Amino acid sequence: MMSREQHLDWAKARALEYVDRGKPIDGLGSMISDLKKHPELQDHPVISIGAMLLMGGHLSQPDEARRFIEGFN
Repeated sequence: MMSREQHLDWAKARALEYVDRGKPIDGLGSMISDLKKHPELQDHPVISIGAMLLMGGHLSQPDEARRFIEGFN
């Protein structure tokens, strides 16, 4: 199993691949899903915050999504 830090870096990298392809919503969905797969990250506050922002219509632009993804630990 990856460490918390390794898993977080992996989840962010996968999410940013979607963002780079112009699919920020898919990237955020991927990140949320990936974080839930690690026991130390499955309750990370960014999961609920990200979900609320997505449902509210935020983070739909690649630059917004990138800042959000890169901005937490």
